[in-house]
Amino acid sequence: MRLILTRHGETEDNITSTIQGQSHGKLTKLGIQQAVKLADRLKEEKIDVIYSSDLARSADTAKKIHLFHPKTPIVFTDALRERNFGSHTGGNLKTFDWDNIPEDVESSEAMRKRAVLFFDKVFKKHHNSTVLIV
Repeated sequence: MRLILTRHGETEDNITSTIQGQSHGKLTKLGIQQAVKLADRLKEEKIDVIYSSDLARSADTAKKIHLFHPKTPIVFTDALRERNFGSHTGGNLKTFDWDNIPEDVESSEAMRKRAVLFFDKVFKKHHNSTVLIV
């Protein structure tokens, strides 16, 4: 499997250091430009399938890429969501206490297991394909 990993464009919450967690987020003008630039960079790549988080910030980025690959299947999934920060979603990333993570925040282990499960499924299904993940 050939794997292409990308990130969503800049969001309004990135600028303010707001913890987005599993909220949708909104791309800024720069974020939209970044998504378009990324799509242009990938337009000549052979891509067999696109997987994206179902959150708007990633989905909007994936849709820009998909414009150059209209016949390529695109799958939106909650398995690729960012860590769930629970009640701390919307808080400030700069003041979040990483040494004292509250119980309602998804643990690193749970997030890791979620990612491993997703990648195992993708590898089994697309082991001879080029997979793009946003």
